[in-house]
Amino acid sequence: MRNTTSAISDEVIQRARLGKCTKEDAMSLLNVNPFELFSMADELRFEAVGDTVTYVINRNINFTNRCIGNCGFCAFRNNNGYRLTLEEIMEKVRGAAEVGSTEVCVQGGLLPDVNLDFYLEILESIKAEYPDMHIHAFSPMEVYYAALQSNIPVKDALEKLKQSGLDTMPGTAAEILSDRVRRVICPAKLKTAEWKNVVTLAHKTGIPTTATMMYGHIETIEERIDHILIVRDIQKETGGFTEFVPLPFMPYNNKIGEEVLKSGRFATTGVEDLQMHALIRVLLNTHVANVQASWVKLGKKLAQFALYCGANDLGGTLMEEKISKSAGAGHGEYMSPEEFEWMIRGSGRNPKQRNTLYHGV
Repeated sequence: MRNTTSAISDEVIQRARLGKCTKEDAMSLLNVNPFELFSMADELRFEAVGDTVTYVINRNINFTNRCIGNCGFCAFRNNNGYRLTLEEIMEKVRGAAEVGSTEVCVQGGLLPDVNLDFYLEILESIKAEYPDMHIHAFSPMEVYYAALQSNIPVKDALEKLKQSGLDTMPGTAAEILSDRVRRVICPAKLKTAEWKNVVTLAHKTGIPTTATMMYGHIETIEERIDHILIVRDIQKETGGFTEFVPLPFMPYNNKIGEEVLKSGRFATTGVEDLQMHALIRVLLNTHVANVQASWVKLGKKLAQFALYCGANDLGGTLMEEKISKSAGAGHGEYMSPEEFEWMIRGSGRNPKQRNTLYHGV
């Protein structure tokens, strides 16, 4: 392996190549000079996907900010807020299609008066007008809630969603896959085992998902590593994850963030963010090929540098991003394909527009 220093043992390097790094390996990698970890992750990235860096032309559609949930990290929820009609959702889909989007990402709060039929109607309306539009929609929590509201098993709900046009799901609602953490930050949200069950069933139903991790609040380093290894275990069983998206916690305008700020900590540091991207590349090597740097969370310049720390994807154009913005992200709601291409070339990499499933990359 090129450019690897002796501070990282040959045994760890060998396990990384084979996709068999342990929790102890991960802890040791966080104690080396960060640039040694970055170099190792960059090498594994090159071996896995080469020098191509991808992005997708998409649009986020958050159909409501009303929610019965009580997540302490959420700055988006407003029970006096908005709820889009089906026609308003379709207008946003039409706008996405007009600018060449290949994907719409549809998510929203949990509404008290809806069941699975609400979600099916959205899917069927989009597919009726745009059969080739990829629908990336509904978090594991939304699917779990819809099944509960309709009094049917999650497996049946997933089959109905797929039949109505659901192509892939975002692997959000994961936060940190530790019930200790979840009892504090999202006590009403599905537990770790329930999240794993929904995602595993989705994969087995033929619905691929992304994987996410929201880090930098009350979790320990060990819990972050456990989270990544849980994703690896699911991937070994199903092969259904298309990418891993690390999401640094935004501590502004929310209850958990207020407590973090009172403790004298702020948002995650840039070095910490880059270490997480690099560690994910190392731990998931041979299992999940794509690691995304979220330009909305990191900012454009740090996301660009993450391309030298294991990341190979910059996410989507988005057109309309509300959730991160409400929690204090200040890096914009839209990035044009031209800017993606400029930024990727400026990092010395080869830009390529992708679809949601990374086909042809």
